[in-house]
Amino acid sequence: MKNSFVELHARERALSLLDDGTSRELVGPLDNMISPHLEPQGIVPESDDGIVLMKGKISGKNVLIISIEGKFQGGGIGEVSGAKIVAALEKALEDNRNGQTIYPIIMLDTGGVRLQEANYGLLSISEIQNAVIALKKFVPVIGIVPGRVGSFGGMSITASILSYLISTNKARIGLNGPEVIEQEAGVREFDSSDKNLIWNTLGTNQRLATGLVDEVVEDSIDDIKKSVINEINTKKDAHRTEHVDFYLSLLDQLDLTKKLDIPTYDKLYKSVKETKHEVPAATEGTKEGTKSRGRLWFEKLTGIKNATSTVSTVLHAEKDGKEYIAIVPDADNAFPRVRNGEVGLQEGYAVASVVNKIVADDKDKTTKRPIIIVDDVPSQAYGYQEELIGIHAALGSSAAAYAKARQAGHPVISFIPGDAVSGGFLAHGLQSNRLIALDDDSITIQAMSKASAARITQRTIAELEEATKHVPAMAYDIDNYEKLGALYKLVKGIGSWEATDENVAKINEIIDEAIAGLNGDTTLHFRYETPIAVASGRKATLQVRKLVAEQW
Repeated sequence: MKNSFVELHARERALSLLDDGTSRELVGPLDNMISPHLEPQGIVPESDDGIVLMKGKISGKNVLIISIEGKFQGGGIGEVSGAKIVAALEKALEDNRNGQTIYPIIMLDTGGVRLQEANYGLLSISEIQNAVIALKKFVPVIGIVPGRVGSFGGMSITASILSYLISTNKARIGLNGPEVIEQEAGVREFDSSDKNLIWNTLGTNQRLATGLVDEVVEDSIDDIKKSVINEINTKKDAHRTEHVDFYLSLLDQLDLTKKLDIPTYDKLYKSVKETKHEVPAATEGTKEGTKSRGRLWFEKLTGIKNATSTVSTVLHAEKDGKEYIAIVPDADNAFPRVRNGEVGLQEGYAVASVVNKIVADDKDKTTKRPIIIVDDVPSQAYGYQEELIGIHAALGSSAAAYAKARQAGHPVISFIPGDAVSGGFLAHGLQSNRLIALDDDSITIQAMSKASAARITQRTIAELEEATKHVPAMAYDIDNYEKLGALYKLVKGIGSWEATDENVAKINEIIDEAIAGLNGDTTLHFRYETPIAVASGRKATLQVRKLVAEQW
């Protein structure tokens, strides 16, 4: 146990990997940058908000270590903790651009979004993913999943985007925790008390067998440090989120009439050859799909009636030089957990395939086509099959594709006429330059359903609803979401279902204004710069960013 990496706290883990005498912590406990959102809920905050930023050297090479403390709020990401990670990664990016090589190492011991600051967590995680994508052009971004918490939620999507992922066999990786799947889909879908089921589905040995982890090492400081040094020297990249055509081909071959097991998947995984798999643009079809706000607005914006495609839940069409993409319900889908418009395996990879093709086609063009996301996603898919195959990598592929498109100069605008929830929003919407939403009480933006959030935070739904009165980031309605400062425009006077010709023209006008106002900006910094963000919505974020810049 003296050499155990898992048993160490976040700060000890960082120090254990660094060469003696080279460590320097940024925005540490004495800076007292605590979360402003916990005490109003009766929760004791932490003076470093559960994130340790450490600069130093490993084997003589400059590194930035970001270590998440799993024992504080389950390693959840909130406003301050998220801002620390994003600000540090962006400074590392700046150094690498200037020829000063520094290798980022992220220790993932996290349940994902901190539910007590839910929408701040979603914003922060999308910003972390954006920084990772930009950094990978210069250096590998190394991930370590030590356990006990593992890597879940939006941070599992982040893990899939990293260049190289090292883990011990004491960790688990998955988008949805067992308790959440059971809450959302029932105990027959996933029994959260079945330890063997959990480890055989989410455990890192299984993830290694299916290529979702690159290396599983002993729980030893020496072994982990050796693996990190080897990765720094060899600069490998798993390109996990680039193999979308391969995964779409794999999904085409699955027999969904029976419950998948690990040997079946392992056999398929090794036998499928990577083939070109394109998602055709939407066309008018004879079958009218399940009506949703997302489908309604996609069809009105593109002029296509009863749009269909070979991936029934993903619609893509070009209109007036803009590319529109929507994820919609399909009551007859072979994957039952996406029948209400959730983002699942096929949806994540199909969207990535569409976006990657747009980027490739426009690679040598001076003017890049705008990508308009029609956002109405009630959540990600909650299911055993999805977790076994690795839904977090599917959603990571989509998020990465949107981020790369924006960084390549494509305006990416998200129009929200419906729900934008959890991993579905991270995969399809939150990598946008600008967010435009309708001011409709029926729209939900959040990290998790109330029932699951209450279960995970060990509260009643009534207690959860009471807490939302004091913390806008916990609320589920669009008006409270506006208070965070992330929206470009909250459109009043148009309801979610009111896609009249006049209203469609107004939305198109706002989208055009958003595109014209970008002026070449390919970042997500607009979210920190709106008047609401500066005054209150991202005040703590801006304080953290200032401190990191001063201490870097």
